[in-house]
Amino acid sequence: MNTKKIILSLIILTGLKALSQSGYDIKITVKNAKDTIGFLAKYTWDQQYVVDTCKKVKNGNFNFKGKTDLDKGVYFLVSQDKVKYFDFFVNENSKFSMSTDVADMEKFMKIIGSKENENFSNYKHFMIGKNEEFGKLREKTKGLSKADSTKFMTDGVKKLNDDVVKFSADFAEQQKGTFLADFLNLKADKVAKDIPKASNGRPDSVYQYFYMKNHYFDGINFSDGRLLRTPFFHERMKGYFDRMVFPSPDSIIVEIDKILAKSAVNSEMYNFLLGYYTPMYESSKVVGYDKVFVHLIEKYVATGNAKGVYDEKTTQKIVDRGRILKPLLLGNKAPELFMIDTIASKIVNKMGYDTAKTSEGLTKLYQSNTQKLLSLYTTLYNVKAKYTILIFWDVDCGHCKTEIPKLLEMYHELIKTYDVKVFSVYTKHEYDKWRKYVIDNKLDFINVWDPVHINNITDKYDIFSTPVIYILDKDKIIKSKKLSYEQIPDVLKQEELIEKAKLKK
Repeated sequence: MNTKKIILSLIILTGLKALSQSGYDIKITVKNAKDTIGFLAKYTWDQQYVVDTCKKVKNGNFNFKGKTDLDKGVYFLVSQDKVKYFDFFVNENSKFSMSTDVADMEKFMKIIGSKENENFSNYKHFMIGKNEEFGKLREKTKGLSKADSTKFMTDGVKKLNDDVVKFSADFAEQQKGTFLADFLNLKADKVAKDIPKASNGRPDSVYQYFYMKNHYFDGINFSDGRLLRTPFFHERMKGYFDRMVFPSPDSIIVEIDKILAKSAVNSEMYNFLLGYYTPMYESSKVVGYDKVFVHLIEKYVATGNAKGVYDEKTTQKIVDRGRILKPLLLGNKAPELFMIDTIASKIVNKMGYDTAKTSEGLTKLYQSNTQKLLSLYTTLYNVKAKYTILIFWDVDCGHCKTEIPKLLEMYHELIKTYDVKVFSVYTKHEYDKWRKYVIDNKLDFINVWDPVHINNITDKYDIFSTPVIYILDKDKIIKSKKLSYEQIPDVLKQEELIEKAKLKK
């Protein structure tokens, strides 16, 4: 009996449309079960959701019945204690009965009205039987010498493995074209046979890697939305990106495009995967992975190929977000900043910027003082250093109060090794408070702010909280971003190593 606890939810994912059936009537008897209520649940990607509740369970009899169609896929029975009993299919038929005993769910399973579930049960019976045989093999080695025991187990395991391989192949052939076969295929790794030897005499691991990568999705139908409602599809997809794909934005983009190309635009599978990957890479904590997000927006969302995923209003918000992030991708030149330092601020304030309250007032001030302002700007592009640490911060920000002093201390150590400067941008507009902090803390950065209100820092650098740190090279190319101060030395060290490697070529 499977006593694995699960977390249940009544949330139903949008976008997974029910496939046509005429309601459902599923009767399940679990002898010796003590439940008084029970739940019918389904898999969806990496989650499980309750779709119906049987509120009157008596003598182990569960009945789930409804006029609304169920999505086709893999379901399971859940006890009142949130324990999963067993899996079954709702696919070719949604009106059938099952009976078993709590003592051994699979051994005593009987099915009426669903040939697919009967075949699935037979498959599990065979596999369970082979596991039991393996356990008996170990028992038979007791009293044997180490050499005899090893030979006995090797021969026995080979025989069991051969039996499993033959049975699986025969079963797959018999079930070819069925959802059951596709379901079991999700579990099967595509392992190379007749592996050539590498120069060291061992099996060629590179050959094995490329074989598995090239055959990883063999037999998987990306037009079949039912696969989304299985316990294996998510792990299959996750395993591909974890084990088969080089962890770089460009490599990930190529693979996602390949996968989405396997399913029709606006199909259930396509909509789900696009709706999964888009927010996943927007919120990724890995520096540079926002490039994947921007790519998905430009290729799918902005082109109208995500109408089955997002409504018009949401689509526009996502597209707008992409426009903000695109100029800030790694490898792009950082947007220029026209800022005012602490000394020039006194002159700017005398122009009336410290008392201007409206956009109209600020515009008039700017138009009447354009030439004077040009000589007062401290610009990002005029910073002369091999590396520029660009930081956006606020005097009243709690994290900034912690990180700015530590960054200052680190900066004094970094300049002993690197040609580096800090372009420190105060994001608010309380001049006296900011200037006092700079003086009191002897903040010997390039300290600037934007009293003229011409930079639109929020959108230009995606500043919605502080502190935010970017690292730029001598040409103001973005090398890293959204860092903590502790990460700065490692980034600079890595950039130096990359430069040295290029010089050796």
